[in-house]
Amino acid sequence: MGGLFVALGDSFTEGVGDYNPNFPNGVRGWADRVAKQLGKQDPDFRYANLAVRSKRLHQIIADQLEPAIAMEPTLVSFYAGGNDILEFKRSMPELMAEYESAIRQLSETGARLILFTGFEVMLPPVLEPMRRRNWAFNEAVRELSRRYDAVLVDHWAFDRYQDRRMWDTDRLHMSSLGHRYMAARVLEALGVDHTLRLKQPEPLVPAGWRQAVRRERDWLQEWVIPMFGRKFKGVTLGDNLPPRWPEPVRVSRGLKKLARQRSAASAG
Repeated sequence: MGGLFVALGDSFTEGVGDYNPNFPNGVRGWADRVAKQLGKQDPDFRYANLAVRSKRLHQIIADQLEPAIAMEPTLVSFYAGGNDILEFKRSMPELMAEYESAIRQLSETGARLILFTGFEVMLPPVLEPMRRRNWAFNEAVRELSRRYDAVLVDHWAFDRYQDRRMWDTDRLHMSSLGHRYMAARVLEALGVDHTLRLKQPEPLVPAGWRQAVRRERDWLQEWVIPMFGRKFKGVTLGDNLPPRWPEPVRVSRGLKKLARQRSAASAG
């Protein structure tokens, strides 16, 4: 069989929020988990992940599209545009035209294509315009998934993500729990049986108003203000990061083992 899954995108696909020092770039993520499950069914199955955090759509197209197509994948996931939505000056029609051009090229490879909507993340009222841009993005992705016969993973519709434990402390990236749940939903969308165990979290204990106010203050100070500071300076968290799995790896050999071997080789 020997299929090949190539994942393209930004932090969502790189795995930010699912922190694990045993994997490249210190994260694991839903795509690694999906690849592991697919590798259990086919020992020759291979996987590459070209996603890098903070990348805009045009960067993903410039850096990842051609290498992905050259690998001749049988399965491709594509999530891009989330960081562009945060840029109010970015025209949504232009963004989606560029997005469609990318998925058209991926579709022409004959690979099975996976697309995602974006979740309606918990934002304060001052950032309401971002939610409206996200709605427009999601509607366009749904239409394009029908047009190009892509598998749609409708993240927006997953009620489980209303639970704040599904998110990292920055509220923009999924936690380990969120990535594990996403992996299961991707596999289900593909019609693939899996062995991922998803425990139902205990009911949340409502926070008191002092704790809620403190949580909002800490979030603004630790995440929102630094994020806009980086935007002002024109720097991102992914500026000097390489893709996690830039070349196809045979998943059945164990991604953690492969990561150790790669780290040892670079150190030597």
